[in-house]
Amino acid sequence: MTTEHEDGDCREVLTEVYLYLDLECSDDRRSLIKQHLDECSPCLREYGIEQEVKALVNRCCGQEQAPAELKDRLRAKLSELVVEVEVTRELG
Repeated sequence: MTTEHEDGDCREVLTEVYLYLDLECSDDRRSLIKQHLDECSPCLREYGIEQEVKALVNRCCGQEQAPAELKDRLRAKLSELVVEVEVTRELG
């Protein structure tokens, strides 16, 4: 079940969490995502997991930059996974 917030729904926030972490979204969007994460404990827990994964990748890969094409494919796959998790939660 998706929780609705004034600043957008959980699925949208979780889909954009890597953009937020990588500072790749507008300041306005970052502010909305941060506010949502501050108010929504399920998303905050998910964000914590995402933050740990990013930190691990950063430690392993150092300052290497992934090609934009790879980033786009990963974001698309992560979006699919978020939808799958939501469907599983709704059915479960």
